[in-house]
Amino acid sequence: MRSRLLSAAAATAAALTLASCSFGEPPAPETGEPPNLPTPSGPPEEPATFMDVVAEGLEIPWGLDFLPDGTAIVGERATGRILAIGVAEDGSVSEPRELRTVEVDDTGEGGLLGLAVSPGYDEDGAVYAYYTTGEDNRVARLDLESDAAPEPVLTGIPSGSAHNGGALEFGPDGFLYAATGDGGDPGTAQLPDSLGGKILRVTAEGEPAEGNPDPGSPVYSSGHRNVQGLAWDAAGRLYATEFGRDMADELNLVEPGGNYGWPLYEGEDAGDEAFTGPVLTWEPFEASCAGAIFLEDALVTACLRGQRLWIVQFDQSGALSGEPRAAVVNEFGRLRSVAMGPDGMLWVTTSNRDGRCIEENGCTGDGADDRIIRFTTSYAAQGRV
Repeated sequence: MRSRLLSAAAATAAALTLASCSFGEPPAPETGEPPNLPTPSGPPEEPATFMDVVAEGLEIPWGLDFLPDGTAIVGERATGRILAIGVAEDGSVSEPRELRTVEVDDTGEGGLLGLAVSPGYDEDGAVYAYYTTGEDNRVARLDLESDAAPEPVLTGIPSGSAHNGGALEFGPDGFLYAATGDGGDPGTAQLPDSLGGKILRVTAEGEPAEGNPDPGSPVYSSGHRNVQGLAWDAAGRLYATEFGRDMADELNLVEPGGNYGWPLYEGEDAGDEAFTGPVLTWEPFEASCAGAIFLEDALVTACLRGQRLWIVQFDQSGALSGEPRAAVVNEFGRLRSVAMGPDGMLWVTTSNRDGRCIEENGCTGDGADDRIIRFTTSYAAQGRV
């Protein structure tokens, strides 16, 4: 493991700093100084800003979440392994250890995808996994302390060599949200009876959640191509990052019953009340954004093809505030998942061993891939964790 102290005075009052650093000599920043995100006032005058490599030599880490005791759990897409990384009170981390393996079909983009720890983990000990089998994509409940087979709670999600979706999160309402892809068949996104190309909202048992648009269906929204990131702001608004095809990748504000247009529309407002346009779009070469999280009023999303973090500021009404800012551009290769750790640091995974980190696309991997990297935030500096 390597860590590097970068700056002792990098954050101004009310700022969250992502340290722009790399292994060896850092490249010239593409967007100037490391971007600062507004957070509540009160950090120390000189908070330390640093980057730390939590783990390396992993095989396409995808799902990432934390147990109540602070232990990180991460899933490897291709192998189906679920690993644990302990986080001590002083912030130091342990070497990854294998908890168990889920049997998956890792063809193309399939495998072990999202992981979500039950809000009632202390009572039920449940972790949920979204993964690909030879028949479908599914969500199942796991007991990490047992070798018992996963207990399926939601099956029949279309699968394919591409567009399997995979984001899995418990929302602030306590329900489980699963983001699915079209499985390579775009038409499924517009079929009400298909679970493909949707955002699903269910109970911990996999039943349609109370308040869904159709009380008998798990479908919360439709018309999605391939959603891999879900994040809620402080007001409970849900945003989703979505892979486009050729024209634009999207950030969508997700409303219950909303239809986001795929495959009829991509990256644009259809001008039709039946469809909802995106809040923000990027060209795919600078985006292909996957995991997302809100830090106060700023959304941070980790991007694969774009090899960066995009930081998107919102005001209290949920409207965009200023232009999106890029951080750690081309410094760690393809970035997949992002989460706030119990240490108050931003944890980010790379996906440089997925076969798409190639030089002609400006991505160069090395023998340390894949990694989990963490960056300080003002949450850590203020002791607000």
